[in-house]
Amino acid sequence: MIVCSCNVLSDRQVRDAVATPETPCRTAGQVYRCLGCSPQCGRCARTIRKLIDDVMATSGCGACPLECPASSHAMPAE
Repeated sequence: MIVCSCNVLSDRQVRDAVATPETPCRTAGQVYRCLGCSPQCGRCARTIRKLIDDVMATSGCGACPLECPASSHAMPAE
């Protein structure tokens, strides 16, 4: 499915960019850069954020040296 019509990015491209361990993309801006483009109209940013969250929830967050479910991380108290 096309997620970004301005840059013709598919959900598969976004998921692959997020799941790549060598250059993990954790924000929509990083996804655009990883895929060699930049945001145009911004309508796809929410969808890209959702895809990032989905990938991180199913494959681990990438923040730890060992794989772990992203849901196991608690947000620090402020």
